[in-house]
Amino acid sequence: MTIERPLRLGMIGGGQGAYIGNIHRLAARLDGKWLLVAGAFDVDPERGRAFAINEGLDPARSYGSYQDLIAGEAAREDRVDAVAICTPNFTHYPIAKALIEAGFDVICEKPLTATLEDAIALEKLSRESGRFVGVTYTYSGYPMVHEARARVAAGEIGEVRTVQVEYPLEWMATAIEQQGNAQAAWRTDPKKNGRGGSIGDIGTHAYHLAGFVTGLKLQSLTADLATFVVGRALDDNAHVMMRYEGGARGLLWSSQVALGNSNGVRLRVFGATGSLQWFQEQPNELVYTPLNGRVQTIKRGADDLSEDAKVRTRTPPGHPEGYLEAFANLYAGFAEAIRARKAGREPGAIGRNIPLAYDGLKGVAFVEAVVDSAESTDPRWITPVAV
Repeated sequence: MTIERPLRLGMIGGGQGAYIGNIHRLAARLDGKWLLVAGAFDVDPERGRAFAINEGLDPARSYGSYQDLIAGEAAREDRVDAVAICTPNFTHYPIAKALIEAGFDVICEKPLTATLEDAIALEKLSRESGRFVGVTYTYSGYPMVHEARARVAAGEIGEVRTVQVEYPLEWMATAIEQQGNAQAAWRTDPKKNGRGGSIGDIGTHAYHLAGFVTGLKLQSLTADLATFVVGRALDDNAHVMMRYEGGARGLLWSSQVALGNSNGVRLRVFGATGSLQWFQEQPNELVYTPLNGRVQTIKRGADDLSEDAKVRTRTPPGHPEGYLEAFANLYAGFAEAIRARKAGREPGAIGRNIPLAYDGLKGVAFVEAVVDSAESTDPRWITPVAV
């Protein structure tokens, strides 16, 4: 029996009060595949060091900036194996670029970058350097999402005709960015968030989910963006019609102003001989309806599920798994992919079908095309640079 040490994880951003940083830390710990050992957690170095100490880190590995982290860890024999970037969008590119050039693997929050130019450059840098770059498209971590993907690939619903995907939220239904909410403030600032508001923050999740499950390649899109909250600089609602190669059609809705929706991610895939439906708020179930057949509810943990679903399942049916477990599945997949690359072998099932740099590039290209379409004086169909 070979006992593998946990991979050593560093983190940039994600300190005190940062929602997503805590999610990364919890997910990384869940399966014991990662150990957080270093970080530059805050733009305020003293506040970041206090946070690191509270997390139980060695004070010597609490850094004042990402540049300090790179220099400090590069000089250590027990340097971190990868660094998670949990900072606002506009900082992703310079941080990731510096890490890759210094020889570090990267786990990056979505979107990969704030601009398409930076996304193209970063994906190329990752590919040419051989460094690993994982992107946390969380919803591709759910077991039943993988089950849906496997069933579509096996032809169980026939040729895909229509894809409906949505991500409605309510938390920005008022101008909370003007009332001291730091998370909303940078998300509504084009200089920090990028060109897309709701479409960049959550619409990119929906776009990735639809493509991940169906395997369809986007051909073109046309979009309508709206900003309902007065004074807001970016869209807070988006409708996108999509045409896929082969003739399938798609419809995507993302909204930050949808009252009554806390995290309403929903995916419906309709084929020639059946359909599949998955709702993130009931993540342990997949609804399958065959042509001329009865509606079937497929439960997570069942014995006859695909290998990709089984390997991402921890508890028996009836013991719910959710968001943290899905996020942890990404971290487990990233760990396996990194170990496999270092060992010169193919990754096991958990390390396959995970979101990487090119998926991040596709997400940024999608947002760019959506905004271009919406800003056009004549509604038009646009093909993203990377689809």
